[in-house]
Amino acid sequence: MVTTGRFATPSEDKRNRRADMGDGRKQIAGIHHITGISGPPQENLAFYRDVLGLRFVKKTVNFDDPGTYHLYYGNDAGEPGTILTFFPWSNAFPGRAGVGMVTHTAFAVREESVGYWADRFADLGLEVQSKFVRFGSSVIRFAAPDGLQLELVGDPSLWRSDDGGSGEAVSDEAVSDQAVSHQAVSDQAVADEPSADSVAIPGEHTIRGFFGATLGVRDHERTARLLVDTFGYDIDEEEGARMRLTLDGNAPGRRIDLVVDPQGPRPRMGTGTIHHIAFRARDEEEQLSWREQIVRLGFNVTEVLDRNYFKSIYFREPNGVLFEIATDPPGFTADEPLETLGEALKLPAWLEPQRAQIERQLVPLS
Repeated sequence: MVTTGRFATPSEDKRNRRADMGDGRKQIAGIHHITGISGPPQENLAFYRDVLGLRFVKKTVNFDDPGTYHLYYGNDAGEPGTILTFFPWSNAFPGRAGVGMVTHTAFAVREESVGYWADRFADLGLEVQSKFVRFGSSVIRFAAPDGLQLELVGDPSLWRSDDGGSGEAVSDEAVSDQAVSHQAVSDQAVADEPSADSVAIPGEHTIRGFFGATLGVRDHERTARLLVDTFGYDIDEEEGARMRLTLDGNAPGRRIDLVVDPQGPRPRMGTGTIHHIAFRARDEEEQLSWREQIVRLGFNVTEVLDRNYFKSIYFREPNGVLFEIATDPPGFTADEPLETLGEALKLPAWLEPQRAQIERQLVPLS
């Protein structure tokens, strides 16, 4: 543990807290997805699919604004812990990340792949804002075309999700040396041939899902208490104003960093910002249990909302970041087969009568 005292949690206390996880408290399963606001949809697709090599998992619409796309990216299987989604608004004003918002979204790659990505970005003319080491892992910080702040982090504990995402370290031999367009976390999700939107990123260098996310906060204490006492995170490390909280296991998206900035700017929602971060519930029963627990803590939690591919509840944590808890099922194969994810515009049943009108409003994507 790296500590300077401000955030320090004694290792003995950590062991006791872990032992107490059987006292009725549960551990959240990690990040489910992260949703941002972007610029033009074609620009968004070209960057996340063609530059970063993510699979275009789902092409649908914002259910509250059906004239706007909702685009989903992830691994080949569209698994929780790998999903980054966007509401692309071509004419929206630029946003500003700040206190009360997810400020940086971090993807995981092999530590040995960090150099590959630095070279790839240089070849593509994409500016790398900085390269550094944080908590022993190499980090590349860069921005999407709309300004969204992103990181690639070398992760020594890659995972396999054969057990539903609980996490198991993946050996080097398990990572294909074939040049594939997308690398699945699950063996069965790896296609024999590159998919149609191939960007020929070697399999050993592909993005493996989320490493974690950084939240900007004015005061860490209440947010950390929620994450530790309710969600089951452990306080692991600290550097200056940064605290890292981590879940047990090796599942993707198991890290949350809190960066304290008492005088930090207020966020402004717009392109290049994160709208919300969603955590995983394994099923609807577990989600309702989380809802009851969070309501008891005094948070204003929404009713369960049907997002077609998962059920959702929302609330704002003490520093104002919008949290969601989303169910793993039914998943993105609920309305199309795994092999053709992202190819067709998919609408929920209640919007199907408006399909012709919606399609006229949307810009075609290629």
